[in-house]
Amino acid sequence: MPYGDLTTLADVKAWLQTGQNPFPATDDALLQRLIAGASEFIQNWLGRPIASADWLETRDGTGGQLLAFANIPVTAVLSLTIDGLAIPPAPADGSVGAGYTFTPTELALRGYVFTRRPQNTIVTYTAGYTATPADIAQACIELVARHYRERTRIGEVSKALGSGETVTFSQKDMPDAVKTALASYRAVMPAGFARRLAPTATDPALLGAVL
Repeated sequence: MPYGDLTTLADVKAWLQTGQNPFPATDDALLQRLIAGASEFIQNWLGRPIASADWLETRDGTGGQLLAFANIPVTAVLSLTIDGLAIPPAPADGSVGAGYTFTPTELALRGYVFTRRPQNTIVTYTAGYTATPADIAQACIELVARHYRERTRIGEVSKALGSGETVTFSQKDMPDAVKTALASYRAVMPAGFARRLAPTATDPALLGAVL
């Protein structure tokens, strides 16, 4: 699965800055590695990349006329075949001609059905964001900041303070607030489903990269 950074070094340093002086550049390389790692972790957890890309899905026909996309938001449907038959887009003039229509989340048929048969529906489409949504970017910033601050107490579960108190450190993969912010973007994998990046002229080998 391809990845891209979900935030910038400048935004992370702005979040870490606690006073008037800019955050120092001494740890820039470390922070950049943490950004790359957190971005990959988030997109693995979501089960999808965030950046816009072309996708090819092979699906089981359900016998109905609706199909929910595995990746959203969908901005274009490039092709659709059912049982080897190419389905055209429905007329764009508002008439009731046969074909397919789509929303950012769903593909709909007019005059056709997704014939009930295993792996007989193939749809290629473009989905994703041209810019990282603000809540995902903020979630990445907070995850990077957490890892950066935790580097001085790796493996510690708790720590005794001089006052006799004990501080306990969270062992969760990510804070609950970050998980909540990301949850609505998580991919839902339907039954009878295979997904891959659509092949391109520059990298046709991607056809075999099932994700």
